[in-house]
Amino acid sequence: MTWLTFALLTVLSWGVYGVILHKGRGYMPMGPETPHAGLKAFLFVCIAYAIIGVIAALVLKARGSNWSFTNAGISVSLIAGVAGALGALTLVLALGAAATPLEKGGGGFGLAAAAAVMPIVFAGAPVINTITAMIVHPPEGGWSKLPLPFIAGCILAAGGAFLVAKFAPSNTGSVKAHAAPSTPAAKH
Repeated sequence: MTWLTFALLTVLSWGVYGVILHKGRGYMPMGPETPHAGLKAFLFVCIAYAIIGVIAALVLKARGSNWSFTNAGISVSLIAGVAGALGALTLVLALGAAATPLEKGGGGFGLAAAAAVMPIVFAGAPVINTITAMIVHPPEGGWSKLPLPFIAGCILAAGGAFLVAKFAPSNTGSVKAHAAPSTPAAKH
């Protein structure tokens, strides 16, 4: 059950990631710096990755690893890292782009951007993951032998992402979006 524990911890970590990241973006300096807020937040995500990388090296040492690597293992792992980092970067850009209309309309930095972007990302990514895995390791019998429940699951995941993103309470007004604190009007 160790794999399930780690999988559930990943769900928890990545489930809160977008909302916390968007919140961090909202705490960055705004005004003329608003277009840079997402990248500023992303900079600290990268620093966090570096810290976790150091911790991973310490875990390898504690486990007694002999520190042997292969060129192929290094190359493919670096490509995976680039894919992950690009995904995090484009996530930051998506959150920023989704938040812009809220900022201009006076809605503040509510969670609507995260509520719209994250379901698309987290429902779409497993479908892309599955398709990529099938390209790398083609299904037995070919693509035409894919079971209907699998195809239905992919369609339901995409449809579910759309429904969650479109009808999340923070996007429909059912829950008041967190607005930047207003300053009281000056008395004359």
